[in-house]
Amino acid sequence: MQQLAFGIAFALLAPLLAAGPVRAQNWPQRTVKLIVTLGAGSGVDLGARLLAERLSRRWSQPVVVENRPGGDGLVAIGAFVNANDDHVLLTTPSGSFTAHPFTYKSLPYKPADIVPIARISNTIVVAAVPTSLEVGSFADLVAMARAEPGSLNWAGTTASNEFLFAAFLKNAGLAMSKVPYRNLVEAANDLAIGRIQINVTAFAIVRPQLEAGKVKLLAVTNTARAAIISEVPTITEAGYPDLALDGLVGIFGPPGMLERTRESIAADVRAAMDHDVEERLNLTGQVPHFGGPAEFAADIAQQRARLAIAAKTLGIIPTE
Repeated sequence: MQQLAFGIAFALLAPLLAAGPVRAQNWPQRTVKLIVTLGAGSGVDLGARLLAERLSRRWSQPVVVENRPGGDGLVAIGAFVNANDDHVLLTTPSGSFTAHPFTYKSLPYKPADIVPIARISNTIVVAAVPTSLEVGSFADLVAMARAEPGSLNWAGTTASNEFLFAAFLKNAGLAMSKVPYRNLVEAANDLAIGRIQINVTAFAIVRPQLEAGKVKLLAVTNTARAAIISEVPTITEAGYPDLALDGLVGIFGPPGMLERTRESIAADVRAAMDHDVEERLNLTGQVPHFGGPAEFAADIAQQRARLAIAAKTLGIIPTE
């Protein structure tokens, strides 16, 4: 009799005991929004839209992409943080925010507000110079800068690579004039006509000028060569490992999101990154590189540590 009572009680409780995990697996329950820090047509935007289409089918819920460019990523990050909603995610290169504590006296958000979910790709970042500049390697550029102090201009675009480049110049004792740009395309156009002599930027930005024969590539800052420009050495191969940095692109969620939900989203992102997505990411100047929450967080922590060293070199005290 006692066993029968226990069996009946267990049968009644079983659905309730199972309800917790089932509810966790029911995410998403409505439309998911991907806020992108860059404009429509950018490589990151195109990647977000490719994934949004596939994730929408997997989740049986609409997945919409909302572009919020401008303000060095702060516009999009502000919209994401203020939403405080586990159905509003951020899609961005980590360079949109890892340098913020070192470049702004105050920030409208905390680093802990941006929680890594899934790494999608590495942006191909290149050190580009005008074709007219008589250098054949990054070492040649350094030698020219050393021989002619102050004669070369470099593009400042407020990204992590710019931050590392400034620290590199100081460590190497090189004098170059920084020309600040808000518009990356404008910097690429000025590079092509020789107004600036070095631009460390996304490959996709200078690709039109490269194909027109107006600029040449000295190195990629990525830790591995990019297949689409396999002849271009890494900056480490060129002899300057202090400038090595991968442009990490991925999806982020709010701090209140459950860990198992982040793991589930990451698994779905991985499944959505089929051969077609990877091929099209390559065409946008990105190298497909998936990573789950823990791996992605570790990569970002390593990037922040690199930037902290650069900040110390430049005498910058980070924002608390």
